[in-house]
Amino acid sequence: MAPLNRTILDARRDQAFPRLADHELQRLLRFGETRRYADGEALATVGDDGAGFSVILAGQVRVSEPDTEGGREEIVVHGPGEFQGELAQLSGQPSLVDAHAVGDTEVLRIAPERLRTLMIAEAELGERIMRALILRRMALIDSGGAGPVIVGREGHRDVLRLESFLGRNGQPFHRLDPDHDPQARALIERFHVDEAALPIVLCPAGALLQNPTEDKLARCIGLVRPIDADHVYDVAVIGAGPAGLAAAVYAGSEGLSTLVLDCRAFGGQAGASSRIENYLGFPTGISGMALMGRAYNQAQKFGVEMAIPDEAAHLASDGDGGFRLRLAADETARARSVVIASGARYRRLDLPELEAFEGASVHYWASAAEAKLCAGQEVALVGGGNSAGQAVVYLAGRAKKVWVLVRAADLRKDMSQYLVDRIRGLDNVEVVTQSEVVGLEGADGVMERIRWRHRRTGEETTRDIRHLFLFIGAAPNTDWLAECGVALDGKGFVLTGEAAGEDRGPLETNRRGVFAIGDVRSGSIKRVAASVGEGAQVVAALHGYLAGAREQREGGAHGQ
Repeated sequence: MAPLNRTILDARRDQAFPRLADHELQRLLRFGETRRYADGEALATVGDDGAGFSVILAGQVRVSEPDTEGGREEIVVHGPGEFQGELAQLSGQPSLVDAHAVGDTEVLRIAPERLRTLMIAEAELGERIMRALILRRMALIDSGGAGPVIVGREGHRDVLRLESFLGRNGQPFHRLDPDHDPQARALIERFHVDEAALPIVLCPAGALLQNPTEDKLARCIGLVRPIDADHVYDVAVIGAGPAGLAAAVYAGSEGLSTLVLDCRAFGGQAGASSRIENYLGFPTGISGMALMGRAYNQAQKFGVEMAIPDEAAHLASDGDGGFRLRLAADETARARSVVIASGARYRRLDLPELEAFEGASVHYWASAAEAKLCAGQEVALVGGGNSAGQAVVYLAGRAKKVWVLVRAADLRKDMSQYLVDRIRGLDNVEVVTQSEVVGLEGADGVMERIRWRHRRTGEETTRDIRHLFLFIGAAPNTDWLAECGVALDGKGFVLTGEAAGEDRGPLETNRRGVFAIGDVRSGSIKRVAASVGEGAQVVAALHGYLAGAREQREGGAHGQ
């Protein structure tokens, strides 16, 4: 198992492992309680629920991660004034590392909810602690040592599916290939696994899953937990893309109890962007995953409850003036108001053979995992928007050649000029205009060739290409609203404002207390910045609605 990434920790050691001064420790005392541990006693154990954040007052704490051979890889030894924990301690998720006392040790133990209070009450200290927690998680992700172990072959569609799911949710993991790793063979033999059942996943707490769904894997590693069906949130946000996360951050920061649901991962389509260069405040650009990861952590800092992956399947009134959400995982959630930010789903090519190659050869985003698969190869990309342009630039730095297929006569029709100019300067990118893919060929789920046709001349071209990237726009993710009484336009986008009713606010749907923001909203501007703006704007509308609903409830109670 790879050692913890020393590049991150060595380059930013003072930030990753700060030592607090005595007066700073005194300020933290009110947030926790002191506990003593004997030599060798565990403060944290991999897979166990995070008991909290530990500030070392006396003694030492050794932090390590287990390897697949039963040994341990030491990460760091904390001394007085330092603290043990990473992002799992902020949300109360299971620990990703082991922590043991070295000698008689005294710590200040701060529970997750009190840690979030500390972040807000002690802003300067909270900033230093949050930065350290994030850097430590980044190091764990890069090391490939902590988290679940995936046993499966590189490039297998289900291996890619699981890797993508964990990666997009900011979870560290490790993959072992049975063709190359003796450890993988040992795990297969130890658990008597038929190779036809691969991939398998060994969860940190010891459970073994055979080719699990994302939901089963998330619940096994403690990423998502059961929702209390009797608890009533102020607001439930459906979707954790830019709009949904913005709404969550602003609602949480203003004291609204907030639940966020998403069927796959935080970040939405923006989270899959290799680099966003036209977002305000980032002149050198930022990856979609980095931007959305910051928003996700920020929401958790303000006490927002995340249920990802957990998919909303139906919306109905609860009989008490609020709403009841039926979830795909046979759960229900209740809220006084609802914000629909379910975004859009990727459009697919209308080809009968497409499904056979999805996952292994046909991709809907261009992350490091996909780039590694196609390194040194020719690839094809379909699409002419900004997301497509960002993916082209990213893939060009890794692939031998990138064929860009667009239906329009010119890239400038739908793509920002800065991306058009950059693509023109790439020697290994060839843009093919007025063309569309008409056939995919291959066997056993692996694509071998692509055929495309010029729309005007009818001329067909066949290339030996094993990876196809599709960025052909998106359709609104509103199928789940079909029987919920929420009005949609002719294309399936949610109607808001005057289009939903004469007395409706700009982001309000035809149902009182239900709002829609971001790409899912009819007439919205399909840009990250616009979605974030609507996420902030809707919180003011939520306050107005909740205040009115509260007055009605209290008035009704007084009338009785």
